[in-house]
Amino acid sequence: MPMIKRLSALVAFAALGACAQNSPPPTPATTAVAKSNLLAVLDRDVADVEKKMVGLAKAMPENTMDWRPMPGVRSVREVFLHISGENYMVPSFFDVAIPVGTGIVAKDDKTVTAYEARKISRDSTVADLEASFKAIRAAMAEDSVNPPDAKVMFYGGNSTHEAAWIGTVTHMHEHLGQAIAYARSNKVVPPWSK
Repeated sequence: MPMIKRLSALVAFAALGACAQNSPPPTPATTAVAKSNLLAVLDRDVADVEKKMVGLAKAMPENTMDWRPMPGVRSVREVFLHISGENYMVPSFFDVAIPVGTGIVAKDDKTVTAYEARKISRDSTVADLEASFKAIRAAMAEDSVNPPDAKVMFYGGNSTHEAAWIGTVTHMHEHLGQAIAYARSNKVVPPWSK
C-alpha cells in the first residue's frame, strides 16, 4: 500500500475514534427515536407486503385455493392463513392479546397450525389476511415506545424487540415470494405486475 494511502487510512481511523469518544452515549429518548424510526420503516414495508398478499389472495380463483406444488407443503390457502396466523401470534410475544375468535393461543404453535388448516372460502381468507395485518401493524405501533434493545423471549429464544420485528418482516417476505410462485404456477399474474 503506498504511503499516502496508509496515511489517509490512519487519519480516517483516528477521526472516527475521536468522534466515537466525543459522542454521548445513547439515552432512552434517543434509543426510542431510533426504535420508532425503524418501526416506521418496517411498517411501510409491511404495508407493501399487505397490499401484495391481499391482492394475490383476491386474484387467486377459488378453485386454486387447495393447490399445492407437492404433497406435504402448504396449499395456496394455507400460505395465506399461515401469514394471518403469524400476524396474530407475533404480537403475543409483546404481550398483545390475540383476538379470541381466531382460536390462536399465545405462544402455542399447535393453535396456529389448526388455524392454517381451516377450509374456508377465498373471501374469508382475504378477510382474515386484512384483519391480521391491521392487528400486527397496531402491535408494531404500540411497541414503538420500547427501546430497540429491550429483551423478549421470541419463539423460544432470547431476542431484542428490534431483531424480532426484523425477523417477522423477513418472514412475511419469504411467504410473499412463495405466494407469488404459487400464483405463477397457477397462471395468475400478480396484480402489481400487469
